Formats: sequence, C-alpha cells, structure tokens
Amino acid sequence: MAFNDRSTPLSLLQTRRSGKPRDMIAPGPSPEQLRAMVAIAARTPDHGKLAPWRFVTVPEAARVALSERMQQIFAEERPDATSRDLESVEQFVLQAPALVVVLSAPIVGHKIPLWEQELSAGAACMNLLHAAHAMRFVGSWLTGWAAYSDKVRDLFGAAPQRIAGFVFIGTPGRDLEERPRGQLSEIARIWDPATGPRA
Repeated sequence: MAFNDRSTPLSLLQTRRSGKPRDMIAPGPSPEQLRAMVAIAARTPDHGKLAPWRFVTVPEAARVALSERMQQIFAEERPDATSRDLESVEQFVLQAPALVVVLSAPIVGHKIPLWEQELSAGAACMNLLHAAHAMRFVGSWLTGWAAYSDKVRDLFGAAPQRIAGFVFIGTPGRDLEERPRGQLSEIARIWDPATGPRA
C-alpha cells in the first residue's frame, strides 16, 4: 500500500509515520487547521473526563522569541554550553512550519490514578499526529532536554504539569521512507491460562 494512500480509515492508520522536523517545509497548517487538529487530539480516551492535557500552539511570529528564551534557559542550566549547543536549541525551536507543545496536566490526588492521566496525555499527542496525517501534513513528536526542564515547562504551564512533547507539523520536504516495525511474532502474544503469554 502506498504511503500516501489515505482513502480509508484503515489505510490512514496503516500509513501514518513521523517525519523529521528539519525536513519539513511550508506550507504548514493554517491556524484554523491547527485548531481542528487540537480538537481531534482532545477526543482521546480520558478516564474520569478530566482532560488531563493542555495544548499550546506557538505562532510563527513567536518562534524566534521562544528560541531566545529557551537558549537563555539552556545556558542557565548548563553553564558549560557552547555556541554550537545554543545553535542546536535554536534549530530545534525554529524547525518545521508549526509547533504545538502538549502538556500533561494531571489532577494530583484524584481517584483516577496519575499514571492513567499521563497515559491520556500521550494518547493526545498520538491523536494530534493522526489528525496532522489525515489533513495531509506530516508530524513529529519530540522530547529531549527541553521536555524535562522545569524552566522550559514554566513557559507553557506550571507544576504539576509536564511537557509531554513538542509536536512539529509541516509538509514533507522529501519522500518519507517506511521505518522497520516490530514483528508481530516478537511483540504480540496470546494469553494461555496454563502457560501465560505465548506466541
């Protein structure tokens, strides 16, 4: 099946894959398309109806300012940072036409376990990628240093929120190649009451 065959729901799911943000080019999604993607992402499984996630879209006009803030934070957290390190932070923020920061926003102490709320935030990231693919864009869900920095998190939210990922979205600048996937014989099992999971 061709990668770009999105004619049915199953082919859509079977063909989604991530692209490298540095290879993404314009056009990116419009503000209206981004809002539609976020609305789809919010239709994720959510035990307790808590909406334990937040989406922060970084407009194109604000990307340079975000890059400068993140470079400043990187230098504060890593005093031995080189100019090349700071350039990498700049490139990270400015790559791809669109950026949505997804936050895990759990309600601590709620009867719904924290782990379930965090899993829901991950599912929201995945739904955002599916929405991008359905609209004929390519997406990429990245973490890295910035996702684990409290100071970077504070640019978008506040504790106990955490950054679940930086989701970059754009048009593929090159053909996407299918990556190796786990063989079902290795990753899928059938539970047997006598032996437990078996191939």
